[in-house]
Amino acid sequence: MLEFLPLGLVVLILVVISLNIVSHRVNQLVSRIALSLFGTFVSERRSINVRQVASLAGAHDPDTYRVYAAKTFLYATLAALAGSVFGVYIFIAVRQAMVAAGIPDLMPWLLGVLRNEPSEMGILGLFVLLLLSSATIGAIGAYGAYQIRWYLPRYAAGERSRRVDSTLKRNIAFLFALSRSGMPFSQVLRTLGKHTAVYGETAREFSVTMKDIDLLGADLVSSIERTSQRTPSDQLEEFTKNLASVLRSGGSLTDFLQEQYAYFLDEESAQQQRFIELLGALAEAYVTVFVAGMLFLITILVVVGLLLGGTLTFLHILVYLILGLANVGFIIYLDTVTEDRADPEQEVSYEAESALVPELSVSENPTDRQTSGTEAKNRYRLAIARRLGPIRRALRDPARLLTDRPSTILAVTVPFGLLWLVAAWWPTLVTGVVDPAALDDALIQVTLFVTGTYAVTYEIGHRRVKQIEAAIPDFLERLAATNEAGMSMVESFGRVARSDLGALSTEMRRTWADMQWGAHMETALRRFEHRIRTPAITRVTTLTTNAMGATNDIGPVLRIAADEAKSARRLERDRRNELLTYVVVVYVAFFVFLGIVLALDQVFIPSIPTGVDVGGGAAPGTGLGIGGSLGELTDAKKDAYGLVFFHAGIIQGYVSGFVAGMMSDGRLSSGAKHATAMLAIAYVFFLIFG
Repeated sequence: MLEFLPLGLVVLILVVISLNIVSHRVNQLVSRIALSLFGTFVSERRSINVRQVASLAGAHDPDTYRVYAAKTFLYATLAALAGSVFGVYIFIAVRQAMVAAGIPDLMPWLLGVLRNEPSEMGILGLFVLLLLSSATIGAIGAYGAYQIRWYLPRYAAGERSRRVDSTLKRNIAFLFALSRSGMPFSQVLRTLGKHTAVYGETAREFSVTMKDIDLLGADLVSSIERTSQRTPSDQLEEFTKNLASVLRSGGSLTDFLQEQYAYFLDEESAQQQRFIELLGALAEAYVTVFVAGMLFLITILVVVGLLLGGTLTFLHILVYLILGLANVGFIIYLDTVTEDRADPEQEVSYEAESALVPELSVSENPTDRQTSGTEAKNRYRLAIARRLGPIRRALRDPARLLTDRPSTILAVTVPFGLLWLVAAWWPTLVTGVVDPAALDDALIQVTLFVTGTYAVTYEIGHRRVKQIEAAIPDFLERLAATNEAGMSMVESFGRVARSDLGALSTEMRRTWADMQWGAHMETALRRFEHRIRTPAITRVTTLTTNAMGATNDIGPVLRIAADEAKSARRLERDRRNELLTYVVVVYVAFFVFLGIVLALDQVFIPSIPTGVDVGGGAAPGTGLGIGGSLGELTDAKKDAYGLVFFHAGIIQGYVSGFVAGMMSDGRLSSGAKHATAMLAIAYVFFLIFG
């Protein structure tokens, strides 16, 4: 056992180090050890590693540069130690396997290294052993650990930079609108920083700016300048530098924000055009590589297999492994490209009910509070009611729950689908002979059921959101016009609520009724936001309620919000119209793929004689040449080819649907309807013609 002691010690050290991810105490211990060993060294290199310091700041990493760099060198040292130890054991294991296989007999130049035991190698032999195994693998491990550690903050900073750029125009519109209302700019930034769930990564950057002011006592201009130095986004860096210059010089902040908003509006249009051109190139690449290329490989493997034999295994690898994984990889790449272009349909932090119910933990004992017994019990009941509120709403309106969160339906359909599979497969499985062809129908039907039900619920909720968002610009313009005409906000809202606002009409009347029953306008708007639950409505109510707290003349603020909503709506409509072409391209490519696969399955393979020597210059019984190979084509092999063609059409149809969804809307969920349609088309075609 002593010979495995070094290996056990290294494994133990690696396990302890890996615990720092989940344990705060272990993380502190590792940090102290790293600082004690490398703290002085990394502090001296801080001025040299400017890029690494910027990456950590841009990624908002909780560790300082000194701590992160010291831990990086500690991990690299441990990786070198582990690689060195593992290298020796790997070399010995490989040596024993090669000796057992007789490889040294085939390669005499390896006799001196492999035939002798390590104890018999001598100084030169041991040096070669350690050089080839321990030193090499240790160096690779240390270099890899060091590079990966510094790659992670660069990647995180790059992701944050893209998210900042995608939300910058929206945030500048918010700053412009609230500064137009007369609110102090420091309060405008503080308000924006409180709504990071609504306004995204740019708002998170400004929340850190306000922490510099509130916690560190910095002035506004200095904190904004530090934001320009810290942010990973070049666009936000330029904006904050110009903003600090305007604030320092005393120029017109409103005019500056208006100019910046117009500039980024034009920039967003240009970026969208470049994005559409990129998707066009990706669509052409998809058709060329993942459709035409796969068809070419399948056809070549079939023809070569019929002539020479032995390609059915490669055909299985191509269809069952490469075809699916290649499409999944392409979908992942599309997700990274399009994630910043899609407005996230996510749950945001709603404050309507929390503003009405005081904070109180359910586990808190009412008698522990310095209040009367009745008041404490009532507050405790309200806290429990707030916790149970989502459950009550889900039970009262399950259809709304499914359309708001379509993934909820998977909790029902997936277990039901698994039971369906077990019931359908059980008669075949109990026989002990598994025929893949007998299992296909049930699996495809369950996939259609699960994906189709999710697609229906998602599309209902998605279309509801789009109809509501389409009515927002009209609502804001009418509200701004009535307010600018001299009406108060309450009177303006009542006048607009009684007009026709399309999908918003019902909710507007409910909100107006809420105000007539005595609710404050801010509270009624928060309740309206809580009922609608869309990002666009959340942004509108956040801007409106904060502007109302600063001024009664919020008409100009609403005009800015209406312009921002209209520009976002116009860009989305243009993008959808342009990308519809690429969705059609994906469908056409799928039909071409399906048609050729069906032709191979129903025309080409059946036309070849079965078990007949059709000649070809080979000696009888040798199995060589064209005649011998074709003579080996049996009915079982024809069925095997037909099964592969069927699976190729099914797999290609399903994954192409998600590619079409990513192309059209930038969301994987939008591809569920396309995947269901293409899978159903492929299945029906094979049922009819197969």
